[in-house]
Amino acid sequence: MNATTRTRTARKVIGSLGVIGAAAAVAGLGTFGTFTDSTTPLNATVATGTLSINLTAAHDTGTLNMAATNFVPGDSLTRSVNLVNNGTTNFSALNLAATPSDATKTSLLTTDQVNGLKLSVKSCSTGWTRPTSTTYACSGTTKTLVNNAPAVGNFALPTPASIAAGGTDHLIISLALPTDAGNQFQGLSSGLSLTFGGTQADGTTR
Repeated sequence: MNATTRTRTARKVIGSLGVIGAAAAVAGLGTFGTFTDSTTPLNATVATGTLSINLTAAHDTGTLNMAATNFVPGDSLTRSVNLVNNGTTNFSALNLAATPSDATKTSLLTTDQVNGLKLSVKSCSTGWTRPTSTTYACSGTTKTLVNNAPAVGNFALPTPASIAAGGTDHLIISLALPTDAGNQFQGLSSGLSLTFGGTQADGTTR
């Protein structure tokens, strides 16, 4: 190969590289041409609900009091209350927790599962009336929510009306000392704390 031929080949390669470089420059310039658009805003607003349960006296105005002295076997104590869902949200479940009001002052009245105090809760669809100061009557449908159970415990309430927002349960709560309670129950005293509680219903797709 002579010197003239090598020179021509070099020129061809240089020319090819120049074409490739020019093409790349044109492609780069094209990225600056962009169209854009957007929609009108979609405004999202979320307000949370309130979960609230309230207990009020049905007959003894302004008081929620279950206290008795000189209890003997066979005695019972009953009070009427309204359990109200005054929130805006449904519950998935409601329960009644009965616990000693002072854990240092328990006695056989609350620790004896057989002959100690027994707890009962009933509901009335129309509300309880009180023919006498110690008796209650229901003209509607009654339902037993807790049936003569040991006074200390945690009790699920089956399908109460107050599980729904705005719902109300008309309840009577009773404590009784069984007739089989013996002499070992004389002179005793115990306090109970009765608390109704609820769990929020599951969230849903809106």
